[in-house]
Amino acid sequence: MALEPGLKGMAELLVKKENTAREMESGSLSVLATPALVALMEKAATRALEGHLEEGKTTVGIRIDVHHLAPTPLGMTVKARAELIDVEGQRLHFQVEAGDETELIGRAEHFRVIIPGENFEKRAEGKKEAQE
Repeated sequence: MALEPGLKGMAELLVKKENTAREMESGSLSVLATPALVALMEKAATRALEGHLEEGKTTVGIRIDVHHLAPTPLGMTVKARAELIDVEGQRLHFQVEAGDETELIGRAEHFRVIIPGENFEKRAEGKKEAQE
C-alpha cells in the first residue's frame, strides 16, 4: 500500500487540569502544557494514516520540532491538523498546526517511521529480560 503526500488528520483536546503545565510538571501555570500539545499533534499525524498502512504495520514518532506560540487556558478546545508532506521509504514527514478557539497556538514538523508493530514491542519487552 503506497502512502502519498496530502493525507490529512485531525485531533482535538479540551484543556483540562490534567493536561496543564502545572499538572504535567512542565511549568507552573494552568495552561495547556507543551507535552500535551505534542501528544495532540502526534495524534493528528497518526489519524492521517488510518486505513493507509499495511496489515501489521504501525508508525512511531522519531522527531518533532514544535513551536508553542501561545497559551491556551482551561476549558478551551485545541484542534491539531496534520498533513503528510513527504514520504521517503519508511520515513514520513508531516506539517502540523494547532489552534484554540481564538488563534494559532502551535506549529510543528513531525517525522514518523513505519515499522512492524509486533516486532517493535517484542524488542522493547526484551529490555526487561536483559536486565534480569
